[in-house]
Amino acid sequence: MSTFPTTLVHCLSERTEEQKWLVDQLWTVGAVGIIGGEPKCCKSFLALSLAIAVSSGVPCLGRYKVHKQGRVVIYAAEDAPHIVKGRLEGLSKKNNLNLDSLDIHAITVPSIRLDREEDQLKLKRTIEKLRPQLLILDPFVRLHRIDENASGEVAFILASLREIQRTYQTAIIIVHHSKKGATGRAGQGLRGSSEFHAWGDVNLYLRRDKNDQLLLSIEHRDAKSQTGIPLQITEENGSIVLSVSDENIFLKSIEKESINKKIEQLFEADDTIISFSDLRARVGARATNVSATLKEMVEQGILERVTGGYQRATN
Repeated sequence: MSTFPTTLVHCLSERTEEQKWLVDQLWTVGAVGIIGGEPKCCKSFLALSLAIAVSSGVPCLGRYKVHKQGRVVIYAAEDAPHIVKGRLEGLSKKNNLNLDSLDIHAITVPSIRLDREEDQLKLKRTIEKLRPQLLILDPFVRLHRIDENASGEVAFILASLREIQRTYQTAIIIVHHSKKGATGRAGQGLRGSSEFHAWGDVNLYLRRDKNDQLLLSIEHRDAKSQTGIPLQITEENGSIVLSVSDENIFLKSIEKESINKKIEQLFEADDTIISFSDLRARVGARATNVSATLKEMVEQGILERVTGGYQRATN
């Protein structure tokens, strides 16, 4: 009877920091994951921005360097081919590129059903033939007829995509919806089974704050995560263009992320109650910044205000 191959752990291959990234800070090489958010949060445009970046080598969102340029395959289940082409042409012109020079392939069948083994096999053969650096499937809800709340049914589809990723070292992005009005951690707000959140090596979340500012959060399994990165939305050449807002706002978002992470660490014990003055001293940041972060975490359902200070939300 045959056995599985093994190797000593110290003999396993390593990657340098540069080899690790497909797009610096945004997506790691060969990672699977989700672009999630409520409707009208530009999820598809973020996916197309990544497609342009990976296929051309230009920085994604005007900031994030591409470390491994290569072919991209897209399946846009909700948009007609001329719409996808128009959006990509607009993004190409914004970056002073010609679309016909980019190695982006679109799957053109009317529908794909990843809950059927026949379509799983067709997708696998497509990736085997084209060997892309990146596969984008948008959106997940149009790729099946399963119950998204049934973990076993969802896991069956996600496992087939993981097999493709591991076999061909292809990064895979699924565009997926969040529940409307979801609070708490972004990953927990994804619609359907918790399998989605658990599956992702990288997850990107888009949301709008109370001032309608579009914010990007980046969640990594194997790298530093970031939250609250403000994005600027412009319309050029008939296409929505996303970019990170100016440097000062960007740097403030990094500071905010650090405060957020420190506060979360302080509340690792569910029954911990910490006063504001103690929080400020232990976080080591200005009172206004700590107060603003606490307010946002309460609004998101992560923390709650109680007598004596704050504690992790119990709901």
